[in-house]
Amino acid sequence: MSLVQRVTSIEGTDREPPRIPEDWLSPNLSPARVPNGYGTIHGYPSQHRTSLLHAKPSVRSLRRVVSYDVLHGEAEPSQATNPTGGVTAYKVPIVRRVAQVVFTVLTCWLASGIVFGFAALKPVLIGEGVYREFCTADELADHVEVCVEQDLRLNFFFAVASTTCNVSALPVGTILDRYGPRVCAVIGSIALAIGSILMGYAFAIPEFDGYIVGNIFLALGGTFIFVPSFSIANAFPKFSGTIVATVTGAFDASAAVFLFYRLAYESSNGTFKPEKFFFGYLAVPIIIFVAQFTLMTPDGYKSVPQLEMKLEKAEDPTQDVHDSDDELSDAEVRRLRAHRREHRVSKVADLESLIGDADFREAREHKEEERHVKSGVWGALHGQPAYKQIASPWFILITLLTVLQMLRMNFFIATIKTQYEYMLHSEKAAKNINGFFDIALPIGGVAATPVIGLLLDNVSTANMLAILVVLTTAVGVLGSLPFYWAGYGNVVLFVLLRPLYYSAMSDYATKVFGFATFGKIYGTIICLSGLVNLFQPAIDALTYEGFHGNPIPVNAALAALGFVFGVMLVAYVYWRGGVVRKKQGREDAEVERMARIPESILESEFED
Repeated sequence: MSLVQRVTSIEGTDREPPRIPEDWLSPNLSPARVPNGYGTIHGYPSQHRTSLLHAKPSVRSLRRVVSYDVLHGEAEPSQATNPTGGVTAYKVPIVRRVAQVVFTVLTCWLASGIVFGFAALKPVLIGEGVYREFCTADELADHVEVCVEQDLRLNFFFAVASTTCNVSALPVGTILDRYGPRVCAVIGSIALAIGSILMGYAFAIPEFDGYIVGNIFLALGGTFIFVPSFSIANAFPKFSGTIVATVTGAFDASAAVFLFYRLAYESSNGTFKPEKFFFGYLAVPIIIFVAQFTLMTPDGYKSVPQLEMKLEKAEDPTQDVHDSDDELSDAEVRRLRAHRREHRVSKVADLESLIGDADFREAREHKEEERHVKSGVWGALHGQPAYKQIASPWFILITLLTVLQMLRMNFFIATIKTQYEYMLHSEKAAKNINGFFDIALPIGGVAATPVIGLLLDNVSTANMLAILVVLTTAVGVLGSLPFYWAGYGNVVLFVLLRPLYYSAMSDYATKVFGFATFGKIYGTIICLSGLVNLFQPAIDALTYEGFHGNPIPVNAALAALGFVFGVMLVAYVYWRGGVVRKKQGREDAEVERMARIPESILESEFED
């Protein structure tokens, strides 16, 4: 599956480590001794002493927004640290914003992740004889349903699409940050249209092999449609969590598009040909394209940090006074200032209708602080450059585990039917498990979403990772047991584990690395996972040639590796989490101590 589907939050707070006030480090000052990291400095000229008395070190939490831009430099502003663009939501009628949210969810359901319904589409591809020409004469004489080379090429068809989804998240995110959601949606609709046309002609013209390229464009279009969809949550900031969860669920549900087509194909006894489906599917990208210029706003909506800045400015009563007032009469000044105050109060009310009043915002911040404390790792590497974060065990271990789990999951999706045909020695039993999986995959992602939110909010990151290791190991064990009941149990755990794992990974990235470098950190993990997924055909070949079609050795080996990497990650997070909490506790205590130092004592520090 694709990692881009599970961003748990589009905005949050980063911990800003304690810093010495800039005035203390001014090159114009000549201290007689160096600072101790938090403390005072002797020997500053008297004109700086007053300002320095109030410039005490502090620990801050800075609100950020998710940014996928991987090209901006460390010192350059990004959408995470300096969000720009967008329209203020209250300037757009509520009915239109509701329509935009509904349309975005429907678009994600119809287009964002249809390539992950491959397990449902694969029987249609086999039924239509796709890549049948690569079967040997002996295989054709034996009337096998799918031959070895045909199966490998079909699985490669899926592996390339999955890789495209993950790797394309990097350029898509950069384009989103720099050019806005409309540009992404337009590109996505064009890519979907090209993919549909190529797939349609590939089925209509047997000599034209456009399957893989067509599927690549469908995957690319899905990413261009999906990644910008999270920003629609800013249309109703108070309900952004619900909207993000709904959009995510729509991505999971999009795997059912091919399921519905396969059911229609089977009910029509194969007369509803794939070319009819794909040419008919062209209606989806056309509607998306038209809606971008009729229904949707071109630059999206302002984020919560942007709205909070506008609210802070609107609450400032000094905005009612202008320098030009000196040129007017007293009566005119009173009238104008009353009008400005009325306008400012109205603006405050409009902004609070979007992000909540002071009590609502305080409650939200308190809840977020509780989540940070419960996580046990929040702020571990916040504020550090991306290259240092990437070189840390925090990154290396989560990347190794994620790359492996990605490979395992996509291998299972592509080969579920052939695996159980071998293990159960029954084509009917394998078909039943495959059919159950086709239905459970989209439903599982949607059904698990509320539970995922509860777990991430109330379970520490280390414990969450431990739960994932237990589940991934259980899936590996069940996937290696040649029993009918184990097949169904494997499917149930798999469809619940998949969204839980990717949500936990995204949550881990924001808590450990922060929002400021999220694009580079999360994007690197996504890209590496996608590239490693290209080894899936090699695993398929190993299963066929090395183990004569027996998937148990591969499943057991992948499960064992996942257990080893998982235990290493969990142990490291438990250990370093304790170190991080102690360090932050000392920093907070020192800052609090400094804040309580009387000014008379600080003044003595500046005496020559």
